[in-house]
Formats: sequence, structure tokens, C-alpha cells
Amino acid sequence: MSTHDADAPGRPPPAEDLSRKQESPISRLARIITQAARFNGDAHGLDNGEHAALARLDPDCEFRPHQIAALSRALVYADLAPESWQADRWRRWAMIAHGMALAGHDSSRRLGQQLSAAGVSESRVTKLLTARGDAFRQLVPRLLRLLASKEGQAPNWFDLGGLILNQGRDEQAAEAIRLRIAGSFFSAEAKKPKH
Repeated sequence: MSTHDADAPGRPPPAEDLSRKQESPISRLARIITQAARFNGDAHGLDNGEHAALARLDPDCEFRPHQIAALSRALVYADLAPESWQADRWRRWAMIAHGMALAGHDSSRRLGQQLSAAGVSESRVTKLLTARGDAFRQLVPRLLRLLASKEGQAPNWFDLGGLILNQGRDEQAAEAIRLRIAGSFFSAEAKKPKH
């Protein structure tokens, strides 16, 4: 088969193109933020300054120009379309991008398992899962800093990002995520050896 045949009409696109299109927005953003740029203008990663701008970003405060630029670049590189977003959606994605820059992303385990492995107390997890609105937005950065301080404890952004995006907008979806986090946390806690 020639390379010309691979591009023939009616044939599916190459596997790497399909997988990128099927990849979730959270995983695309995580890949962009956690991968360092290989060269100036690299659309597959952020440079050190952009990464630092996202790590210092406070989603509840006014964004500085360099933070807006870094956030916009990461969102656009992740194939998201922020140009038509309202302020609330910007803030939600800003919190996710900030958290990824600060603590990384690890999808190998559920968030509840990661919180248990990091030694996060039951009361802190309960506060996170019962908090709503401003209280929730204040707890997330604290939790991220705690996880970032633990070696090898990057959060699962499929769980945490889903909760951030749905909290206060789609409570049924948010509650399902909360229950999944609680279930995996308490299951992991029960498996720990007793002192």
C-alpha cells in the first residue's frame, strides 16, 4: 500500500488523529500543561514562563495579562474554544489548569485512592465533598497544595476536574462524582493496615 492510498477518501484517518480527537478535554489539557515545550512555539507543551504563570494563577482573582495569555494558549492547544465562554466557565477551567500546573495529573488511580495514599484526613475529604460554591472554590487550592507537597501524589483530574466543571451547574453529575470519590477514598482507607 502506498502512502497515497492511506489518504484516499472513504478511509478512516490515521490512528493517532483519531485518538487525539477522541481524547477528553481534561486529558488534552493535562498533556499540554504537564509536557514541557520542546522548542519556541511548540503547540504540544508550555514553556517555563507559561507553566509558572498557570501555577501562580488564582482563579478567584483578576487574571494578569501573562496569566490570561498562558491560560488561553493552553486551552486553545487543548482544542477547547474559550472565545465564547462566560466568566464562570473561564474560572472553572482556570482552576483546573492552575491545579494541573501546580500538582500534575495522574489518571492511574481514582482521586479518592490518591487522597487516602497522600494521608489526607477523612474530615478534609468530607469538607471537600460537602462544600458548595465559594467554600468549595477555597478548599480546592488548599487540597492541591497539600497534594503537590506529597511526592508522587498528582490528582486524577478526570474526577476532580469533572467535579469542578459540574459543581453548581449539573448537581446530578457532580453528586455522582462526589460519591465515586467518597467510595474510592473510604474503600482505600478500609484496606489500610490498622495501627
